[in-house]
Amino acid sequence: MTDLPDNNEAAVIGSGPNGLAAAIALARKGARVTVFEARATIGGAVRSEELTLPGFIHDVCSSVYPMAIGSPFFRELPLQKHGLEWAHPRIPLAHPLDGGEAAVLYRSVRETADELGSDGTAYRSVMQPLADRWDVFAEEILGPMLHLPRHPILLARFGLNALQPVTWFANGRFRGARAKALFAGLAAHSFLPLDAPSSSAIGLVLGAAGHAVGWPFASGGSRNLSAALGRYLEALGGVVRSGTAVSDLQSIGDKRAFFFDTSPRQLLDVCGKVLPVRYAKKLSRFKYGPGVFKIDYALSEPIPWAAEACRKAGTIHVGGTIEEIRLAEACVAHGAHPEHPFVLVGQPGTADASRAPAGKHTAWAYCHVPNGSERDMTALIEAQIERFAPGFRDVILARHSKNTAEFQRYNANLIGGEINGGLASLAQLIARPIFHSDPYRVPGRNIWLCSASTPPGGGVHGMCGWRAACSALGTLKFDV
Repeated sequence: MTDLPDNNEAAVIGSGPNGLAAAIALARKGARVTVFEARATIGGAVRSEELTLPGFIHDVCSSVYPMAIGSPFFRELPLQKHGLEWAHPRIPLAHPLDGGEAAVLYRSVRETADELGSDGTAYRSVMQPLADRWDVFAEEILGPMLHLPRHPILLARFGLNALQPVTWFANGRFRGARAKALFAGLAAHSFLPLDAPSSSAIGLVLGAAGHAVGWPFASGGSRNLSAALGRYLEALGGVVRSGTAVSDLQSIGDKRAFFFDTSPRQLLDVCGKVLPVRYAKKLSRFKYGPGVFKIDYALSEPIPWAAEACRKAGTIHVGGTIEEIRLAEACVAHGAHPEHPFVLVGQPGTADASRAPAGKHTAWAYCHVPNGSERDMTALIEAQIERFAPGFRDVILARHSKNTAEFQRYNANLIGGEINGGLASLAQLIARPIFHSDPYRVPGRNIWLCSASTPPGGGVHGMCGWRAACSALGTLKFDV
């Protein structure tokens, strides 16, 4: 490393959870940190607004936080002292099926398994070891995929299942429709076709997290998670400059290190002239996955689900059987729009009454669509919900929708409406954004990429930012 300013100042471009995590990790070691945020408020994809009617608070992008409450780094931070409270629904997740039934993920692995009948033993054998050892499991998986494991047996047990396509794993492990559908819905968060290698990984991680730490909301809205991170950073002496877009590094002065909580595309836009040519070419080949179409609802009453468990759950996976979900996700992967999409539904009011006026409720729903799609999926999403909640349309007071182009305009990191920071294929789990022993550091420069486009990838956990900061602290000798 050469020609570095002789100071301990660091700049973070982007104030999403990873950018704030990097800033906090640096500030805790005594570095002088300034965060630059283009929008008027911090948070990246972790923000809340009144999108529909006065008094109805909606999470604009992310909303449910198993990975935040289970993050090894976030769990170290005194965020409760800075205003963050978690709101846990009675049931983390439910998956309705035809006939008024539902597969249910309870906090208890045993209770979940008991309702899966003959598949209960198989489900417990998969989830119990991961949930019981969540602390060490999370440390192993929330980082570069290729590393020297500290708990090799646990990681190997996970890996043998995680590398399988969902269609192999679920159909080989389970016999009944409930267990297969429950796991397929969990795994579909990956945005991968269910027959893709490693598509089972996120299903195992999210399922284990649901049992170990829950699937909570941030009380009062996602914005309160961002606000708590921002207040803690300021308490450490960090500075946040909102409303300040960064188009080139010269505009923010000499710093000992620069951190980009952005996609590789924005890193190229800002730093392309100073990046090594081979590195820049590799970044330009980074792949982005499918996007989302999302609707936020103001409701006169809760969604009238036919299955009682769904009325108590914070998150609902609406997609029917494993085969239906497989067809929907395969359709999206081939660049088409499914007529029966897999729909994710959030019900913050099951845990947090502050989101809406007394007696009223909020909800959100989104489905996967091809990257860059501008098709309005409202009718198809609502038909899927109505299938399992007859009368749903009758309780809608107002709706607000966003297609993929609108998401990218809202947050430039959401390329084509993609919310995972890049395609989570097996290749891009190993090489994210490139294949390197230190994937966070730009070779030969005092620049680090700390976004979800680095390991471990998407999800609100801050681990990309924390690991990028650790890389910098281990490389540079800050005057701390």
